[in-house]
Amino acid sequence: MSVPHPAAVVVLAAGEGTRMKSKTPKVLHEIAGRPLVGHVVAAAHELSPQHLVVVVGHGSDQVTARLADGEIPVRTVFQPEQKGTGNAVRIALEDLGGAVEGTVIVVCGDTPLLSGETLSALAAAHAADANAVTVLTAEVPDATGYGRIIRDAASGAVTAIVEHKDATEAQRAVREINSGVFAFDGRLLGEALTQVRTDNSQGEEYLTDVLSILREAGHRVGASRTGDHREILGINNRVQLAEARRLLNERLLERAMLAGVSVVDPASTLIDVTVTYERDAVVHPGTQLLGATHLGEDAEVGPDSRLTDTVVGAGARVENTVAVGAEVGPGAVVGPFAYLRPGTRLGAKAKAGTYVEMKNATIGEGTKVPHLSYVGDATIGDHTNIGAASVFVNYDGVAKHHTTIGSHCRTGSDNMFVAPVTVGDGVYTAAGSVITKDVPAGSLAVARGQQRNIEGWVARKRPGSAAAQAAQAAVEESDGES
Repeated sequence: MSVPHPAAVVVLAAGEGTRMKSKTPKVLHEIAGRPLVGHVVAAAHELSPQHLVVVVGHGSDQVTARLADGEIPVRTVFQPEQKGTGNAVRIALEDLGGAVEGTVIVVCGDTPLLSGETLSALAAAHAADANAVTVLTAEVPDATGYGRIIRDAASGAVTAIVEHKDATEAQRAVREINSGVFAFDGRLLGEALTQVRTDNSQGEEYLTDVLSILREAGHRVGASRTGDHREILGINNRVQLAEARRLLNERLLERAMLAGVSVVDPASTLIDVTVTYERDAVVHPGTQLLGATHLGEDAEVGPDSRLTDTVVGAGARVENTVAVGAEVGPGAVVGPFAYLRPGTRLGAKAKAGTYVEMKNATIGEGTKVPHLSYVGDATIGDHTNIGAASVFVNYDGVAKHHTTIGSHCRTGSDNMFVAPVTVGDGVYTAAGSVITKDVPAGSLAVARGQQRNIEGWVARKRPGSAAAQAAQAAVEESDGES
């Protein structure tokens, strides 16, 4: 059957999360390139709800600002006091104008493994069974501490959710638990929330009380069981945060491998949810692919590389490299031990070799910067070779300046290019040169002092030293041979 889009999805993200022991609101702790609440919002967005509402409270300014920066538009509602989940949902519905016609799904903002597929299955079961409320449940290996789902043996309807401390021995044997995720009939939800009481030990409005209110009113309470109990794991401390990161990483790597990416060692590879890739890319051990990184077809990355917001072209090779906001062209080679900073653009078949650092630099097709060099704020043409130990001197202590080097140039080792300076096409520069003036196309630039040898200096200035003794022995050996 066709399942209508939910009228609203309400994400509960107002809690402080004291067990995280952090100044950062719990729902803003990140795994796989998104904050916890960002993963939940992304899953909810897959249902195309009419309204996507996030209830914020603790650290509301931070949470609201972060959500505003996200790729999915959401509506935030402030819960001034954390008076329970029922109170949070009531505030959300009031912000939407009161009674909501259609399905309202409520999810927790600290469940990053929850998938859109599971939420869609919940919405479908809710519609198919014509329930007043449908609980997302899971069967877990150890249900200790969780609320148990008690069903009617004949109809399968949920008759109660019994907390562990209140459960009988028979009820504690039940391994189906409440996830805290629900699908409600919006109109009935609004009515029931007006009847929720606060006469409990916490003095709060509990959303779970709505279930008993609706059931006592003669409405059906159903359940939809997820196939993977790990999807409903909530995050309360750093241990659980790390475990969720591991599980999500396994899911993302499996997806990549099934799409044709070779991950040599999944146990030592990290990938963000926003990373994209093409078939036959290869990822070697110890590699982190973060942010909006993209691997082209036949690209090869690693080992021991960290790429953030970096595009790696088809057939390129990136080894032992840190890259941030860079673009590596098709067939280019980077590393080992290279650092590509934001604004670096390597052309096709270009090279940034061993111990090379680049920043805000555009490198032409086939151009090589093989080793031990810094290229900052520069444009280099095609098929140029930059000698070892070269430095593009771009900073005068106040401002950054640009260097331009043409195509088919051969610059010597240990060159300093003092910006702003332009080196024309086809130029050669001598080793050890400090280039401070523009060099016309086709020229040889030599900018270094004349060498002068002062014979006998060591014997006079460092008498008795090991150097003086070695020099004297060499002179005597030479005299003996002559």
